[in-house]
Amino acid sequence: MISAPKRNEIDHRTIKLLIGLIALFLANLTSWFANTSITSISASYYEGGWSQSIFIGFLFAIAAFLLAYNGLSTREMLLSKTAALAALGVALFPCKCDIHTPDIPYVHGTAAAIMFAVLANFCLIFYRRARAKGYLEANRRAAVYASCGIAIVISISVIALDNFMKGAISTHIPRLTYYGERTGLVAFGISWLTASRVLPVLTRQDDRFSPFSDRDAIDGVAK
Repeated sequence: MISAPKRNEIDHRTIKLLIGLIALFLANLTSWFANTSITSISASYYEGGWSQSIFIGFLFAIAAFLLAYNGLSTREMLLSKTAALAALGVALFPCKCDIHTPDIPYVHGTAAAIMFAVLANFCLIFYRRARAKGYLEANRRAAVYASCGIAIVISISVIALDNFMKGAISTHIPRLTYYGERTGLVAFGISWLTASRVLPVLTRQDDRFSPFSDRDAIDGVAK
């Protein structure tokens, strides 16, 4: 039986868990509910219906949770706030997608680039913190964070390269931007899901978190 909560405020691990789950499903859900084969996640803005609602709503949710997250240092706090504002920029300013041209150009792309750069930076922060712990599960988490950070950097770099080459790659792979964005978001989701401490293989039994439990992590805001 679930007991009444004893904590008065939302737990940082719950924030990470929710951010991770939202990021994992955002790309697939927007594509699933789209009326066309969208060439980027952002193109769902022009689809209307569930696809548009999921795109905007999920980004607002990510922004809200990132805004609430402060981490362990001033740097992490500033990074999370920057990513939150960037996520809002992605949601509120439409992209230049297919035949659609936004009223205010460049804001969407700049915001997306900033958001993914910050998320890759968080992977590095999480990696270093996990490596410093040294035990088996922490080393496993470190490997996950490193892989996710590399995946984010590569996927966004390929999209940037395609833009620089005037669409030379996407000419042959029409959904290149979508695949790159989905890869980056899934990597982001996995890294924050890992940091939430809910995954058994990556977390010691005495350090595991459940949003339905009042037991605090032994070492505080752990990664």
